[in-house]
Amino acid sequence: MSDEMMMDQMLTCDDVMRQLWDYLDGELTPDRMAAVAAHLSVCTRCYPQYDFERAFLRAVRAAQQDHRASATLRTRVQDTLRAEGLAGI
Repeated sequence: MSDEMMMDQMLTCDDVMRQLWDYLDGELTPDRMAAVAAHLSVCTRCYPQYDFERAFLRAVRAAQQDHRASATLRTRVQDTLRAEGLAGI
């Protein structure tokens, strides 16, 4: 990788913090994913925030799998949304 490309890839802590959720969701371009990963691998300021948010997402995903709404509750919510004209939102 050329020095010019490396300069384009260097991100500030503010850049990383603004893109952290997108990074965790895998929604950045491959080059940007790599740049954020490189920053996180050396930044003692950003890594703890990344580690916290990653753990948070894991906990949310685990809770979703463990606690599915009952069919009765889903039907009640859907009926309420339809009654309010909000179905399909």
